[in-house]
Amino acid sequence: MSSLFLKALRCEPTPRPPIWLMRQAGRYMPQYRELRANYSFRELVGTPSLAAQITRLPIDLFGFDAAILFSDILVLAEVFGYKIDFSDGKGIQLLPPSQEERHDVEGALSYVADAIRLLKKDLLVPLIGFCGGPYTVAKYMKTLTPTGLDRITTATIAYLQMQVAAGVDAIQIFDSWAGMLEPAQFHEWALPYLKTLVDALRTTGIPIILFCRGSCRYVQELVSLQPTAIGFDWDKELSQLRKEVPPGIAIQGNLNPALLKGPLPLLQKEVDSLLTSMQGIPGFIFNLGHGVEPDTPLENVHWLVNQIKSLTIK
Repeated sequence: MSSLFLKALRCEPTPRPPIWLMRQAGRYMPQYRELRANYSFRELVGTPSLAAQITRLPIDLFGFDAAILFSDILVLAEVFGYKIDFSDGKGIQLLPPSQEERHDVEGALSYVADAIRLLKKDLLVPLIGFCGGPYTVAKYMKTLTPTGLDRITTATIAYLQMQVAAGVDAIQIFDSWAGMLEPAQFHEWALPYLKTLVDALRTTGIPIILFCRGSCRYVQELVSLQPTAIGFDWDKELSQLRKEVPPGIAIQGNLNPALLKGPLPLLQKEVDSLLTSMQGIPGFIFNLGHGVEPDTPLENVHWLVNQIKSLTIK
């Protein structure tokens, strides 16, 4: 598949930066809220036709340059017998099994592969698969031990390989909490397991994007893993981060998601500043520094996508 998104991941010149947004299919969309009123979150994630429908919503409505599979980083916990409970206003809760369990990844999470295969039949933009970083998943599962991290890492590799076999065009690893660790902890509890994931996936040839909140604190550590791209939050200017990241690694980000909620003149100012600072620099994917927030106005998202698509970089 030829696309601006995949070209940018390869750090090839593109006429404009591609754009997609983390949580681009979610509660800020009325169409999603209508579905959520009739189905539990687990039903939406676990029913391939519904997951595929939600994945397509922002592509059809806004015209993003890539789709990201509608799922959740914590579905991996089902491999270990955990149940997912989601109550609006309380976030996702993991209910542990009464005794230790370990299920086959392809059996426990087959609905993810089925959703990917449904999407790949007619999706016209690249599809991003994803997983949680081992540290982040272990934190939610309350299994922050070397043994727990090893087990999660092994299962995650199988999970990602399943997604690649089903047809995703890229993978993003969300180690959302790892960047909040102090340096010694980051090097002990996060970095080695991320390295294992990236090294295991490298043989597939699939593009790999690494993202964690606080990624600006650990630029060189993430660079050392040699991913295809690194997603950044908004703690540093992206043009400065571009100087710290080798030219063969793409960069993604890094608008503060609070700005997307408006007011529109402030959003316009900050977007224009970011775009101006990155003008003509290859390997740039426009995204937020975290996910779209639930109370984000649709008109602001429309404006953002239209603004990016109106660009022509010399």
